[in-house]
Amino acid sequence: MIMVGSMAAALWGIGIAMKAPYAARWTMLAILLLAVMMAHVVLPTGHPLRMATGGDARLWGVIIAFGLMVWGYRSILGRLHARVAEQAAPVAQSKTFSETELDRYARHIILREVGGPGQKALRDAKVLVVGAGGLGAPALQYLAAAGVGTIGVIDDDVVENANLQRQVIHTDAQIGKPKVHSAAAAMVAQNPFVSVRPYHRRLSEDVTADLFADYDLILDGTDNFATRYLVNRVAVGQGKPLIAAALTQWEGQISIYDPARGTPCYECIFPNAPDPALVPSCAEAGVIGPLPGVIGAMMAVEAVKLITGAGDGLGGRLLIYDALYAQTRTIKIAPRDDCAICQGKGLRPDG
Repeated sequence: MIMVGSMAAALWGIGIAMKAPYAARWTMLAILLLAVMMAHVVLPTGHPLRMATGGDARLWGVIIAFGLMVWGYRSILGRLHARVAEQAAPVAQSKTFSETELDRYARHIILREVGGPGQKALRDAKVLVVGAGGLGAPALQYLAAAGVGTIGVIDDDVVENANLQRQVIHTDAQIGKPKVHSAAAAMVAQNPFVSVRPYHRRLSEDVTADLFADYDLILDGTDNFATRYLVNRVAVGQGKPLIAAALTQWEGQISIYDPARGTPCYECIFPNAPDPALVPSCAEAGVIGPLPGVIGAMMAVEAVKLITGAGDGLGGRLLIYDALYAQTRTIKIAPRDDCAICQGKGLRPDG
């Protein structure tokens, strides 16, 4: 063992002296270990060389197997890191639009309410989408297509077969992959002029404030009240407008919550989470496939309007869409005087 270790150290030192790349140095060590292994197989038991190198071929077999496992793990990890870096790589943006971009966004630019300044505002905007599922999928697609310059997406789920009935940003080939990476790849493929930042993790108390600080606008497409309250609380605290939507079975709802500009916050309208039995998940109650596309596209429209200053947004109004009976109604909503979140009376400890 000592002799093999000395030989390995000598080979590594020679590699350093010759400025050989790491791959070449590891190759030399691998050749040494294989030679030792072969010596144990070929030489008879008790041979001095076998005794000097450990005496048992099984020992070197275990060492080689362990080395291959470490190499495989590092190789897979390196590929994943490279993939994330590639998808999240910032896009170099000039001060002017290229001919390709002008042609791509021409239908926006000729709109009186958007124009060139509005399209530039979209390119300069940073929007974070919480959730890459039913609502996040269409919102992300249309934000990327619209030319929003920086789009963040956070989600800890992976693509499942049951998602594909409605989460149209993902494909069958992406099953098993993180949703954020699947979505990022689709967005960049659709519009290489945008920068996508995927965060494959759950949104939690310890990261939300720092994450939100990097963005101008938050879109919440999550499916649980704990996360919705967390998103609302941090968005209110940072004065960031929040576009939040929800859906179940055949019905969806959407509004803009922006107390810094006079609207109620999410908790003003929904001060307490309902009993879970009254609000079953999509997996429990079902959902018609195109409905998330309708509401998610509405989220993207409201985001584009907020960024460009076009038209009137849904601040102070809750839009409810009933797909089963083809009805849409809008309800006026107002801040609640006793809301502990947007009236500055302190945060509720339970969120």
